[in-house]
Amino acid sequence: MARAPLRRLWLRLHRWIGLTLGPLLGLTALLGAVLVVALPLDRLAHPTFFTAASPAGATALPLEPLRQRIVAEFGPKTRMTLRPPREPGDTLWVLVRGPWDGTLYVDPATGAEQGRRGTHEGAYNLLFELHSSLLLEDTGKGVLAFAALAYLFLLATGLVLWWPRRWPPSLRIALDRGLLRGLFDLHRTGGAVLGLLIAVSVFTGAYMAWRPLGDVISATLGQTPIKPPKVPKGPPQGPHLTLDELVARAQQVFPGQPIGYVQVPAGPDRPLRVRFRLADDPHPNGISSVWLHPLTGEVLATRRWQDLDTGSGAVAIIYPLHTGMLGGPLHEAVTALLGPVLAGLSFTGVWLWWRRRAPSPAVAATDARRPPVS
Repeated sequence: MARAPLRRLWLRLHRWIGLTLGPLLGLTALLGAVLVVALPLDRLAHPTFFTAASPAGATALPLEPLRQRIVAEFGPKTRMTLRPPREPGDTLWVLVRGPWDGTLYVDPATGAEQGRRGTHEGAYNLLFELHSSLLLEDTGKGVLAFAALAYLFLLATGLVLWWPRRWPPSLRIALDRGLLRGLFDLHRTGGAVLGLLIAVSVFTGAYMAWRPLGDVISATLGQTPIKPPKVPKGPPQGPHLTLDELVARAQQVFPGQPIGYVQVPAGPDRPLRVRFRLADDPHPNGISSVWLHPLTGEVLATRRWQDLDTGSGAVAIIYPLHTGMLGGPLHEAVTALLGPVLAGLSFTGVWLWWRRRAPSPAVAATDARRPPVS
């Protein structure tokens, strides 16, 4: 006899969490699916940003003059991240963080700037900011992380409500018995069949949006999160190296390995980080890193992605798993499909609640014929 009250409790929890957070999850998921398609469209719409004017294979210029030019324009407190060309003919990207936040697109052979775009400029950047933070920066990321974790509870309560008494379960979707029944079957069966796949996408999104989650996982496993090394205090010992010499010093640690990013700090009190895309690193940008003194090039720390604590190292798999890059075009197609599915689950849930709370036509007609209460 206790089963019916418990089921009603699960239903209420599922309903009200879905009604409050479901539309937000659905919108975010739909934006994520759009981003999968929008990325190649953005490249087609802005070829000068992504394709270098110089012939493919031309010798690249040194990086130090480019760094000095950026510091002269934006000030000495500007942080920058350089993304070397990934394929022949690609531009060099410089992500600038300072008085102006955005990306410069540079011809690596001539150093000529081919264009620039602010962090909040352009349709693609707007979609990405909406998807990742609701245009609310860290506050929005926290809200999305909470909503994403709430989905895991929605999935659990949904599976409890769906769980059949007899197996194998019927997955029939009756589309010939009215719109309300069809949407109910789509919501119920779609959530049960695809819920776990959606959960992977939602959880990985929450993991990337809310960085403390990685620290929580490492602490739960009894691990200490690995932090970037600190630059030794006091005057630097040795000559000051150029950016090219610093990068060359890092390449001695991982010889012959492609560079994912070069993260240049705003001042000499923080280390310079060079990220490498090692052959066994699943992260498309690489998280195996070398940290150096930003002036002398002293190697302060070296970390392969396998050597990181679980919470930090998991990003190597979670990021490509969330974006669909881990499994190639097929995985990207599935990722793009799951966005509309989650949005559909949100829409059908709200619609079913609204239709069931509205009076039937017969009841509405009877109420209309009743005299008003004086």
